[in-house]
Amino acid sequence: MTLLTPLDLKVLDEFQRDLPLVSRPFAAMAEKIGVTEDVLLADLGRLRAAGTMARVGATCRPNTVGVSTLAAIAAPDWQVEEVAQIVGAEPGVNHSYLREDEWNIWLVATAPDAEELAAMLARISERTGLRVLSLPLKRAFNVDLGFKLAGPRHTLKLDQPADTSVIEPGDRALLQCLTDGLPLVSQPFAEIGARLGMSEAQVLARIEVLLGARIITRLGVIVRHRALGWRSNAMVAWKLPPERIEAAGNALIRHPGVTLCYERHLSEGWENALFCMVHAKSRSEALAAIESARQLPEMEGAEPRILFSVRCFKQTGAMIDRKPVLEAAE
Repeated sequence: MTLLTPLDLKVLDEFQRDLPLVSRPFAAMAEKIGVTEDVLLADLGRLRAAGTMARVGATCRPNTVGVSTLAAIAAPDWQVEEVAQIVGAEPGVNHSYLREDEWNIWLVATAPDAEELAAMLARISERTGLRVLSLPLKRAFNVDLGFKLAGPRHTLKLDQPADTSVIEPGDRALLQCLTDGLPLVSQPFAEIGARLGMSEAQVLARIEVLLGARIITRLGVIVRHRALGWRSNAMVAWKLPPERIEAAGNALIRHPGVTLCYERHLSEGWENALFCMVHAKSRSEALAAIESARQLPEMEGAEPRILFSVRCFKQTGAMIDRKPVLEAAE
């Protein structure tokens, strides 16, 4: 686990959302915690280089300006490295993990449209020679992975639908810049605007609109939890009758051990529609949180399928705008 200075902890804990929408956001952040802008920028650069911070940027609500799915592959032990390399070569794969399950390689695949997403999954299947199980999002209870690193956990807020009517033609390119991460410079919005042919004021105005419409779910410091000590993380899939899923999902987000919760469409070979994530510093802590969640009245009779993450192969921002497809490694 990376050792954090008091400044590191403040930066990573206090700015996971609500990045100041001003010309010099890092100066505003620095003033709040009592350092200079230069000191803060240097610290952010160091945290990014160390891998404890992924970026300062945005996370976007799934399936608003693009499409996405959670997918899995049952790779034989001898083929895991090869399959992970093929999966990671796709620019549209922004997360991939090895998990403890028969379906052991899990990935989040994103694309500008459904046709490109289908083509990506087909390429992965063809290149690996294995079936790709696709479980698209059906309903989000909470999809905002941002929680305090210090102190007690707080319950999650129920997800609110996005207003996609506000989306304009240039937003896709802007959102791609934000999910890739802000440049760590004094005026990052001006630099993004220069790339896109927009003024700084236009960039800030569009971000404010997209935040208000819940297209952007979070704008701030995106941390890498595994690098910060949350190494016993489990994706938990629950099997419940369809009519009980809404009540169960609403109950899970009120459990302080749960960090994400959503329902997914089923597919042949997978019968557990309700998913949640548990991030913990030890396996025993994670299992205790899962057992506590299982005791909720709304979860009666639901047995959890627990998939602990073993290894992170890839973790980047989503692909919203088009990028070139990389050739799979030989």
